Amino acid sequence: MDWIDSAYLPETKGTLDRFLLNPHGDADGLLLTDGMEVHFPPHMSKPVVAAFKSGDKVKLRGVRPRGIEMIAAVSLEAADGKQIIDLGPPDEGHGPKHRKKYAADARELMDVEGVVKHILHGPKGEKRGALLEDGRIVRIPPHNADLLHELLAHGKKLAARGQGLTNALDTVVEAHEIGVSLTHLQRMEPKKPREHGEHKHGKHS
Repeated sequence: MDWIDSAYLPETKGTLDRFLLNPHGDADGLLLTDGMEVHFPPHMSKPVVAAFKSGDKVKLRGVRPRGIEMIAAVSLEAADGKQIIDLGPPDEGHGPKHRKKYAADARELMDVEGVVKHILHGPKGEKRGALLEDGRIVRIPPHNADLLHELLAHGKKLAARGQGLTNALDTVVEAHEIGVSLTHLQRMEPKKPREHGEHKHGKHS
């Protein structure tokens, strides 16, 4: 949302609890100590991680999806006044080819199992995974979220198998299979190809 002037958005203050990771190990969000989830694009990962650590005070401005305890941040400000603003992705280093190489180099098959502490969302409030009580993160494709309504719920047992990695921030697994335990897993539904004549916002009649 690099086209939005954050100065005209409401300000939210809080204390950083932890970073949230995308499937490639980049930070793409924060969880505040009051439970508020903050989402930001992964091209902001490096400056945000460099500016903040757990326990730091943070001010942020962004937009809030209806009915979700989450803010899609456009800017973040540290206690020393340093601001990190979404100015859009850089020209290099964040394209599909870069992400594919990064994942191939760093990720491996992983199993995770635990209890859901927090549901994680995308910038528009769509479900995109879960933070487990032990701190590990499970990410799922957005098109599977509605099918997994019963599993993606606070306090529910969740198990997943997929490509994952552990870095200095935490462990994240992009689920290929998911269920209530590692002995009862189901495959993720593949994304259906768009039908001929179907556009992003629906089909023409």
